[in-house]
Amino acid sequence: MTIAKHIEALLEDLAESLQIPSSRYEAAERSYKSVGEWLHREASCLRTADPQVYIQGSFRLGTTIRPVTETEDYDVDMVYELSASKTQLTQAQLKAALGYELKAYADAHNMVQPEESRRCWTLNYADGAQFHLDTLVAIPDGKRQRLLLEQRGYSTQWSETAIAITDRDYPTYQHVSDDWPHSNPKGYSNWFRSRMATVFDARRLLMAMEARTSVEDIPDYEVRTPLQYAIQILKRHRDMMFVDRPDDKPISIILTTLAAHAYQQEPTMADALYSILQHMDGFIEDRSGLAWIANPTDPAENFADRWQQHPERKRAFYGWLGQARADFANAAGAMNRDAALTTLQPRLGKQLLEAVQARQQNARGLEIKSLLSGIGAAVQKILQPAHRQSPPWNLATQGKVQIERAIMERNGYRPQDFNSDSSSLPKHSGLRFEADTNLPKPYKVYWQIVNTGREAETAYGLRGGFDEGIITTGKLTRKENTLYTGTHSIECFIVKNGLLAARSGQFIVNIQ
Repeated sequence: MTIAKHIEALLEDLAESLQIPSSRYEAAERSYKSVGEWLHREASCLRTADPQVYIQGSFRLGTTIRPVTETEDYDVDMVYELSASKTQLTQAQLKAALGYELKAYADAHNMVQPEESRRCWTLNYADGAQFHLDTLVAIPDGKRQRLLLEQRGYSTQWSETAIAITDRDYPTYQHVSDDWPHSNPKGYSNWFRSRMATVFDARRLLMAMEARTSVEDIPDYEVRTPLQYAIQILKRHRDMMFVDRPDDKPISIILTTLAAHAYQQEPTMADALYSILQHMDGFIEDRSGLAWIANPTDPAENFADRWQQHPERKRAFYGWLGQARADFANAAGAMNRDAALTTLQPRLGKQLLEAVQARQQNARGLEIKSLLSGIGAAVQKILQPAHRQSPPWNLATQGKVQIERAIMERNGYRPQDFNSDSSSLPKHSGLRFEADTNLPKPYKVYWQIVNTGREAETAYGLRGGFDEGIITTGKLTRKENTLYTGTHSIECFIVKNGLLAARSGQFIVNIQ
């Protein structure tokens, strides 16, 4: 499917408008680490169990979106994993021990008392924080989970990080038993990351290169892939469609799992979104007439298990998928950005689309400011003759490339560096251009040489197309010669995964 550039730009703005501020991630991180430190204090009844705290859910996966309204909270899901044994205590005792410590923590920090639900304790923070912590207590259960999967003939690839959790509705909740409910948020996160590993690692490396720091210094939550962006847009579309029917709303784990299966490392968000919409239902299995969306870390668990008891939820999922396909197909067919926005507004919400429009207006303002700031300064010369071809690749800027050095060489003289649009160079000299990019390999490099003037025209040497370069160690290099009097240009292009990832801008060469 060919996607117009204005639709790609619109979807990117939609995704960016859904992002939660980094300050929210940082505040949530400070909060759950603070609770972890509390559990490790000397007076803690859980201190000897060495509590390990980590995040799970959409915050861990990077698919959290801004709430529909400013009055809603972010749900931050936490796990407190303890070194304990199912032979020594019950689920009820373990959960009560965490509750005791969380109540003491709330008292010490002037917070309201935590609320108990079926599996979790919830810590509510002040209104300004706009989030609450759903805290799940657990113990390691990787060995038992591996054994169960092996007995059923399933893969054990993700089983080592499995945990046993508490659930007050579970039959053995009040009894010492080896039979506990289980979960595996780390394993699911690792599987999810594997579905976007190539793009994620490339983007994180690029961010590190641009920041001139190590990859380890770039937090995971700052890296965004087309898969994560696509899921966020689909979640908002779902939320708005079911705002009056929350019980029928397709759950996020189903959307996320099917989307991750359908994602094929598409490099742009638009390609990812449309591919996911087209293929995601193909990963719903039919097991003896039962719709089955397997947990990737435990294929015996069906994320769609409630569809059998509540068939309206299955109908709701397929109804939502059909509507999403129609809405985004209509947007793709819209003649311009405004028409596409009008198409999407009923299912994405007025508030979000106003934020998207504000982003566009702000971008335009920055462009105008940049242009105005250049008045009075030297204006860069740009060659745009009719024979200069437009780049044949769709734009998906991922990094930078620039011509860092230009060298003139001629017999009897030392090599001489020169700048863009500098004094005219003599004919019959050799030229060498060296470019550098911060994009990670693999990629292809192309050079565009544009000649002007009567001499070049007479000799059929105007050029203006794209020549593929050779990538070797060190700089990207291109050799040319000064043949024709006039003003000419050379530009370097980096193409990655079939998309224009970076271009240097024209380097002007004057020849006498």
